[in-house]
Amino acid sequence: MTSLPATRIADPSDAPPIKWGIIAPGWIAGQFAGALHRHSKSRVVAVGSSSADRAKEFAARHGVERAYGSYEALVADHDIDAVYVASPHSHHFEQTRLALLAGKPVLVEKAFTQNASQASSLIDLARGSGLLLMEAMWSRFLPHYDVVRQLIADGVLGEVQTVISDHGQHFELEPAHRLLNPALAGGALLDLGIYPISFTSFVLGAPEEIQATGTMTNTGVDAQVSAVLRTGRAHGIISTTQTAASPTTASISGTAGRVEIAGPFYQPQSVRFTDLAGDTQATAPGSVAGHEGLVYQAAHFADLLTAGATESPLLPLGETLSIMQTLDEIRRQIGLVYPNE
Repeated sequence: MTSLPATRIADPSDAPPIKWGIIAPGWIAGQFAGALHRHSKSRVVAVGSSSADRAKEFAARHGVERAYGSYEALVADHDIDAVYVASPHSHHFEQTRLALLAGKPVLVEKAFTQNASQASSLIDLARGSGLLLMEAMWSRFLPHYDVVRQLIADGVLGEVQTVISDHGQHFELEPAHRLLNPALAGGALLDLGIYPISFTSFVLGAPEEIQATGTMTNTGVDAQVSAVLRTGRAHGIISTTQTAASPTTASISGTAGRVEIAGPFYQPQSVRFTDLAGDTQATAPGSVAGHEGLVYQAAHFADLLTAGATESPLLPLGETLSIMQTLDEIRRQIGLVYPNE
């Protein structure tokens, strides 16, 4: 059996240091800041919120120098090298646009925007301004994804036939929670389903055919979605729900073997390969676990920014747009429309 390749992803502590400003000091922003400070030379030096008190509290908790009570003040800070947009999906477009117009490179949380039209507009703006713009789909920059990337490129799996991935969480939510709020682009699809959809795109590219079904909440967003994404002869089978804790695993089955990633597949994991004879081997888990893995996307962004790049070769803007188009088509098929569309 051919030995599994080693990851080519560098240690995040080796990446050049840059100064970050954060828009929207919520939970994911805290995870990002903590991982960045523990595992890299980069630092969050400023945070902006619509609430000055909320910004100050975040700054005190994470050792951030400056807290602003508006996003406009944050992007006007000349000491910031890049902006991380960590708000709900419904706000990504306006806040990313604000940062780009201020001349700031931007890392914007997934899902990239609310819809493909917004994504296209931001991509055009970034390209026209010569600014680095990247979707914060942190899984794409993790070491185990690079191992899978090499297995596919080297043809070890043969011709890929089936890609299966899921992401389900059991949430007990108040009706006003953002995940149930149509005005905040709530629902399972953009928050959780983005992971298996992006994984399928990572393996198969853009789908040629999409068949989707969904179940809605009483508030009018999606509670559960399942879809088949066909590319050529290969099928990508995805499911997502915010009403049950699913295995959150992923697998790629080809004519010569199978790759399996344990759950949560989108966090740092080992990779298990099984050939047609049933022989298996696995990579060792990395030293960074859980949401500490957010540091890899920040390190990749710092490398790109230092090199003068305007988009990532691991997640090009064209693919980010394609993923948004897939999300739009799934939403069309299940009848999910947000109030401002």
